[in-house]
Amino acid sequence: MWNPTRREFLATTGAGLALTASEAIAQMPGERPKQDPSVEVLNPRGRVPVSLIIDDSTCLVNLNRFAIPQFAAAWENKRYFHDWRKMPLEIPDDFVRKFGDWCGEHGVKGKYSIVPYPACVGRLDIEIPGWTHKQLVQSIDLVHERMVPNWDIHPEMVTHTRVIDIKTGHPYPKLGPEFVENWRWTDGKSAEQIADYMRYALQILKNIDLPCEGITTPGGFGNRVLPELSQATLAAVRDIYGAEIPHYFRHLYSSGDRSVAPRVEYASGLDTDDPKCVVSIIGCTGDWTGGWDCSSRGQLDRFITPDLQSGRMVEVIERGEPANMVCHWTGIHFNGEEVGFRIFKEVVRRLHERFDNLIWMKNSELARYWAAKELTRFEQQAEAVAIRAPFACPGFTVRLKRPGNRRPAYRQQPLREVASPLHLVPGTFHDNRSGRHICIDLKQGASVLNS
Repeated sequence: MWNPTRREFLATTGAGLALTASEAIAQMPGERPKQDPSVEVLNPRGRVPVSLIIDDSTCLVNLNRFAIPQFAAAWENKRYFHDWRKMPLEIPDDFVRKFGDWCGEHGVKGKYSIVPYPACVGRLDIEIPGWTHKQLVQSIDLVHERMVPNWDIHPEMVTHTRVIDIKTGHPYPKLGPEFVENWRWTDGKSAEQIADYMRYALQILKNIDLPCEGITTPGGFGNRVLPELSQATLAAVRDIYGAEIPHYFRHLYSSGDRSVAPRVEYASGLDTDDPKCVVSIIGCTGDWTGGWDCSSRGQLDRFITPDLQSGRMVEVIERGEPANMVCHWTGIHFNGEEVGFRIFKEVVRRLHERFDNLIWMKNSELARYWAAKELTRFEQQAEAVAIRAPFACPGFTVRLKRPGNRRPAYRQQPLREVASPLHLVPGTFHDNRSGRHICIDLKQGASVLNS
């Protein structure tokens, strides 16, 4: 039986049809520089990026327990018949520690939501009724220690349930799809109205000193106003955090040939001291680890089959695009059974057994790389390439189709030759029949690559 995530459900309903119809105008690329065809930007270090996008996570609160009755009430009890009373109140910090430690040991990176005012239970920067202040502080500290080094922190809007009146700080008294973040509240809203709501969410995370460069949308938030959503993310994340390259997670395509590469949108000011863009990070799988509501025991083989030869991750990795898996924290924990966690660990084992060319990246790292890839100007000049980069980027990797006859150098520093493309790290190069592969830490502004 198919148990869709909220995102997959919206992609197969009338809401999803509206999403498809408006996506063309959501992708407003903005400025693009001249790029010499003899210079090809490759994946970072010549590898394929992978990551895990975790939705519905927060501190302490098991979002399902409190969200499901609100969802049911919004739909006048015609949907959401889960027995939420049997769900635990909490996803304990011991599980966060266990998960974070395992991922750290295996090099896993990605995005981890922190819902700022989870299901209206309480605000993380004030208090969560049912837990002591000490417990809340310890939980936030744990996120700093175990998650922040390898995971981007996103607000998943304010509550992930009822819409907050940002003038009062209280939920609107009306309750229906138009007043739940997951559905229709954003319909007809301007970019500035949406940005104001995002700023409210971001400020809570900033109040507890969590870093943030991006936004995750809960359910169908923004899917009928995609251009406004993109522009709102750009404005809000820059305003509250001063992030150089804001990004957001809204879309996933779990099958088919449609590209799942990041989309660099609304680029401007590339030759100024204040370049701007926003990047849409795209997931490539459904939630096959256990689902947001723990109604499925998971579908491990849809990620990668036991013989390691097929599955959505194999398909995307083999075509060289970033493979961003999508899951929900509630399903990873699975009411204490850890069904999703066990599935994910096996997915990672299979991926590492099948591939030797993966690189785990946070969503912000992926956004930075794609912004640099699409917005950096290259001009071939004899045995040199003049570069103008609006953004710095570590591990930036290119292939020169017309290399020179001498040892390459970047910013007058000679590069070291390595035995294969898989050995590329910043400051190295490799020559083969397809050209000269070069990996550098790209500097912002003007620079020269002697080829």
